[in-house]
Amino acid sequence: MTVSRVLNNEAKVSEDKRKKVLDAVKALNYRPNVSARRLASSKSFFIGLVYTDLPASYVSSFLLGALKTCRSKGYHLIVDEYLPDNKTASLSSINELIDVTRVDGIILLPPISDNEDVLALLQKANIPYVRVAPDARLDIAPYVCIDDYNAAYKATEQLIKQGHSKIAHIIGSDAQGASRLRYQGFLDALRSNQISVPPSYIVQGQFTYQSGVEAGEQLMSLDDKPTAIFAANDEMAAGVLTAAHKKRINIPDEISVVGFDDTTLATTVSPHLTTVRQPIDAMAVLAVELLASGKFSDGKPESPGEYRHVLDFEFIQRESSQVIK
Repeated sequence: MTVSRVLNNEAKVSEDKRKKVLDAVKALNYRPNVSARRLASSKSFFIGLVYTDLPASYVSSFLLGALKTCRSKGYHLIVDEYLPDNKTASLSSINELIDVTRVDGIILLPPISDNEDVLALLQKANIPYVRVAPDARLDIAPYVCIDDYNAAYKATEQLIKQGHSKIAHIIGSDAQGASRLRYQGFLDALRSNQISVPPSYIVQGQFTYQSGVEAGEQLMSLDDKPTAIFAANDEMAAGVLTAAHKKRINIPDEISVVGFDDTTLATTVSPHLTTVRQPIDAMAVLAVELLASGKFSDGKPESPGEYRHVLDFEFIQRESSQVIK
């Protein structure tokens, strides 16, 4: 019974006994038999994760965090992609996760976390699910996020403190979710500091590297160029760096560039990106832990306070931005 409690990460075990069990598990190279565990309980020990159009750097960071946590909890992660152009097949695939694989819960990455068809399917199936960075209907299931609005506000404010007043923004893929919140935070930071922004300084992107290149070229071709560009994610900010290189514009001497997310891409491009650090790994860990806890077996948290899990962000100053000269 003690071994079972330790392997299922239950609390009613002393630290001394827990250490002895874990040492024995390591020495014996023990691996739980998933089929036997499924027979002995009502759990499948599978967790599903559904994603769609997201930058590879974001998805990979989240997946690594989720996989690591599933392994530590004795679960397996099953990943599925939602294809917007084939809604019927995508919904059928999610149904298979529920009816055939019988996952214990599902994690929804944005923007699927706001997809009404998917939400309706999961609610009808009465299966636990955790939403990542949703934008609406925040009372229907647990969710994990950061304060995207405040993060963008703070990032814009940092550029203003560095002396910038001509700040452009590259919007994400749509007008909803994190993209909307980041855009609104950007605008409000400028308004709070009595700084106006011309329409030409606002460019629509798609959260992709190529859209960042195109948006960067557009902004750098203006007669009255911005002195700083704030992109709604690191992929687009990296695209801006490429656009600057093509136009022989020095970053950050001539234009400062700021991204969002702090994925591995931020420190693989040159110059390294100033960005907002979103704790993607920690969000993945928490999402898995919420489902593995078993608290939401009826599809809903035990109390309304358990719905909302807002993690901290951090502004990371690197070489792509500086005080204006």
